[in-house]
Amino acid sequence: MVDFGKHEISIAIGKSVAMPRYDAEHKAETRRRIIDTASARFKQAGIDASGIATLMSDAGLTNGAFYAHFASKGDLVANVMADQLRIQHETLSVLPTGRAAIEKFVHEYLSPFHRDHPESGCPNAALLDEVGRCDNAVRQNYTHGMQAIVNEIAARLSPDDPAGARTTALGLFTILVATLQLARAVSDPTLSDEILAAGISNAQKLLET
Repeated sequence: MVDFGKHEISIAIGKSVAMPRYDAEHKAETRRRIIDTASARFKQAGIDASGIATLMSDAGLTNGAFYAHFASKGDLVANVMADQLRIQHETLSVLPTGRAAIEKFVHEYLSPFHRDHPESGCPNAALLDEVGRCDNAVRQNYTHGMQAIVNEIAARLSPDDPAGARTTALGLFTILVATLQLARAVSDPTLSDEILAAGISNAQKLLET
């Protein structure tokens, strides 16, 4: 009886130690799932058109679980924005320095595949028109993330003088985002392809200056 009692106590102690860690990991995983599925939904359907019920359904969760992770939809949007821009920044940060790597990035960014799959692509082109209507927390996260991306482009273009390449980096960022938005907006597939090609050409001219 004594041994059995000790065994039960050890199990109970083990559970009391393990459960908080499991709960924390489970909560982090659930939060990650909400952010990932919300990112895809926002970029595909738009922020305003994506209600909490739809977002939680995408994540396979109930509406009630939402507020265990986020204070409001605006809080989720701010987190999604920061996360998406962080991912894009990390993608750029591993590119080799020099114009060739940036030119390759330009071709991938202004590709028909990226145009046709906004849910898995850049948050700038997909969400920029709505960011201006969002609250200050979302806009602050966007501003911080966007500037980090521009600075990373400048560092890829001119590692010895990134500040000197900042204007070019800003211009390139603008060409990429605006071109993709316009290519997605038009209904004529041929015109859309022409817009992508023109964007690539304009980007290359900018990089040559």
